[in-house]
Amino acid sequence: MTTTATRFDGRLLTPGDAGYDTARTVWNAMVDRRPRMIVRAAGVADVVAAVRMARELDLEIGVRCGGHNVAGFAVPDGGLMIDLTLMGGVRVDPARRRAWVQGGALLGALDRASLPYGLATTAGNVSHTGVGGLTLGGGMGWLARQHGLACDNVVSYTMVTAEGDVVTASRTENPDLFWGLRGGGGNFGIVTEFEFALHRISTRTLVAEFDFRAEDAVPVIEGWRDLNAVAPRQATFTADVGSGPAGPIATVGFVWAGDPDEGRRLLPAMRALGRPVASRVTTPSYLELQRRNDSTGGHAYRRYSKAHYLRGFPTSAIEAFLLRGGSDLSASPYLPGVGLQAHGGAIADVPEADSAFSHRGTMFEFGAGSRWTDPHEDDARMDAARAAGAALAPYASGVYVNALTADELADGQSGVRRAYSAAKLARLTAVKTAYDPANVFHLNQNIRPAQ
Repeated sequence: MTTTATRFDGRLLTPGDAGYDTARTVWNAMVDRRPRMIVRAAGVADVVAAVRMARELDLEIGVRCGGHNVAGFAVPDGGLMIDLTLMGGVRVDPARRRAWVQGGALLGALDRASLPYGLATTAGNVSHTGVGGLTLGGGMGWLARQHGLACDNVVSYTMVTAEGDVVTASRTENPDLFWGLRGGGGNFGIVTEFEFALHRISTRTLVAEFDFRAEDAVPVIEGWRDLNAVAPRQATFTADVGSGPAGPIATVGFVWAGDPDEGRRLLPAMRALGRPVASRVTTPSYLELQRRNDSTGGHAYRRYSKAHYLRGFPTSAIEAFLLRGGSDLSASPYLPGVGLQAHGGAIADVPEADSAFSHRGTMFEFGAGSRWTDPHEDDARMDAARAAGAALAPYASGVYVNALTADELADGQSGVRRAYSAAKLARLTAVKTAYDPANVFHLNQNIRPAQ
């Protein structure tokens, strides 16, 4: 094949073309890279042609779906971006409880296609996130404690390899690749279709939130932590600390994915934790819940975050959580928001060796994140988020691979070693070596092939 003969059913964009700047814009305004070309793929054949053309021209390959990765791996400076967003279709078979989702689909498209049948699968917390990036890293969501992570619900993957071949991975076909795609990220190829198992769900939910002054919140969060240990699987406990008009506020509560009347049985125990300064109990539909954390104007924000998995949450960790990396509760105007989301339940039911996804014994996932618009605040904002992450590091047991930042990955394999055990990293290296020995797909949380 020669590059001059390459034809695409989608679009080939180069600098100056209409749509080029929109296609290279992702959910972090600090990412301002300019690919040599962008292929807006309309189907699998376009993806195959784009991979082969990039290799022929010796161009780095970036792959865009939702564009939410803070590091901006989708946008290769001077390279070839394969933009999957035109491949956003979802097909549902309600009788078989299956959904076939193209590689460029957003989570909201999956929800909208399956919910009319009373069906859903674990699909993140933000509807404009890409199915591909979320699922390949693992995929937490409000249904995970009942039905497992997004990757636990994948029946099969269709993937374009670094050689431009199209392969299928399932428990019976290419099982090692199937194992690696369940949590190993975008290391092995470009997934153009996911087949998901769907579950009968209630389309009603309940969200309970209780606000406390941060200086009063240590015993509150201790009690909230202890309630989480015995919570039904329909409940995903959450906690956040942010800045309010009268000072920092700690919010504790839960999201109940199911009949709200059953969820209300948790409210007396939650209210017994203390006297909040404000509280909210709402009953959104499941679709409204999935859109609840959506961001408007998100592409305009500069973003940075740090994250950990926590197997326990002792009082000293609670105190560090409330301080957010500062020396006192409100030491800096740049303190990030911090949050916790509970794991457990069906996530922990899956044997650790069953998938590349790791740390199934996690109690809470911790995140510290900032968003801002002024470039002059970059260093202060990032330093503050790093300090918040460092404050919880002594309690960390690992990290979600999708949450690794570019600076954690810049020094070699130390970042991915936080995400995977040594045994899993060795197995992932073997899968990488089999499917991408030249490390063509390296703009990711990279697992290097064997030399």
